[in-house]
Amino acid sequence: MSTSPIVTFDAARLAFGSRVLWEGLDLQVQPGEFLAVLGPNGSGKTSFINTMLGTTALNAGTVSIAGDPVRRGSELVGLIPQQRPFGDNVPLRARDLVALGVDGNRPGIRLARRKVHAKVDELLELVGAQDYAHRPVSDLSGGEQQRLRAAQALAGDPRVLLCDEPLLSLDLHHQQAISEVIHRQAVQHGAAVIFVTHEINPILPYVDRVLYLAEGKFHLGSVDEVMRSEVLSALYGAPVQVLRVNGRIVVLSGDGNRALPPDGHEHPEDHALETGR
Repeated sequence: MSTSPIVTFDAARLAFGSRVLWEGLDLQVQPGEFLAVLGPNGSGKTSFINTMLGTTALNAGTVSIAGDPVRRGSELVGLIPQQRPFGDNVPLRARDLVALGVDGNRPGIRLARRKVHAKVDELLELVGAQDYAHRPVSDLSGGEQQRLRAAQALAGDPRVLLCDEPLLSLDLHHQQAISEVIHRQAVQHGAAVIFVTHEINPILPYVDRVLYLAEGKFHLGSVDEVMRSEVLSALYGAPVQVLRVNGRIVVLSGDGNRALPPDGHEHPEDHALETGR
């Protein structure tokens, strides 16, 4: 496995108007590394993902993939988006959806049908979706649909796998299944995984480092270095308690009674409902 970083942020700054999401971010993500990105709503987690997709530009500094500036549609990058329903009566079958990740960007008639079918079968087996391969995607549960999105993202064997809240609205069983599939990609294929989430506990066994965004600041380090009361209190500018209960991490505000502020940003206590449930 290469020892050169696959993702590099150098003095990166992102702001919308006068609101700074982060600045001075220096980050290198290695092949095979699993980086969790945490923080309350509005802290810029999805925007962080978008800078690597090339859909959001930094205000200062640079971000590169495999040593080159980011660009839209890079084959080096795969994305598992947030779980969203497909709607009713979508005629697309599960395997057809996965096939779009294999050759959906190629114009014209599909020529190598047998090769594509074999690749789709391999991906369906990888994410455990063989049993509903021929069912319409609109008939599937949120967890089943999310497995298909994971298969799509893995179709090109990406070197960077970006995961934008892939566990949102999934039950515990599907959270564990999707997390394991993503981790396997890092271990077996040397992909760098950047995993945005409100809920660290399902991925806790896999996380190498944490990037925590809050109040225009950030902290980067191992789980034990970042998920500490004094660190999160400094980020939020308010008392925060970090508890470890039966191997799970729970984040609470100092008083537990503060209301959501007028600007609509989450408090640590709102975040606690997500990181500690």
